[in-house]
Amino acid sequence: MELFENRHQAPPDAPLAERMRPRVLEEVLGQEHLVGQGKPLTAFRENPSSFILWGPPGVGKTTIARLIAGSRRFHQISAVLSGVAELRKLVDEIRSRGVGEVVFVDEIHRWNKAQQDSLLPHVENGTILLIGATT
Repeated sequence: MELFENRHQAPPDAPLAERMRPRVLEEVLGQEHLVGQGKPLTAFRENPSSFILWGPPGVGKTTIARLIAGSRRFHQISAVLSGVAELRKLVDEIRSRGVGEVVFVDEIHRWNKAQQDSLLPHVENGTILLIGATT
């Protein structure tokens, strides 16, 4: 893999971070403890389950979540901006299509009990795969 190879063809005026963003899990650098043969994030492909990513801002938590989701539908929500009504609407949409869609919650540590309770049964029964990000 060439670090600067231009296969992704992001628009030339896109921010550098977007142009350099990994497009597949194998392109993620510096996270050898998470990606690679037999590592937790690679294992997600074979046996999907919910989990939390943590780390300082800007280390790639959202990018990694998108890459792990792969071909599954990916819904990104903010714990700060999403209320219970919005979460219920999202779950209803996902249930109408089937199971196994990924819901990524940024700043998940900010969720209140009502928000947690609105998704918990759907995580437990497999309707959604929850990936949370926190600092």
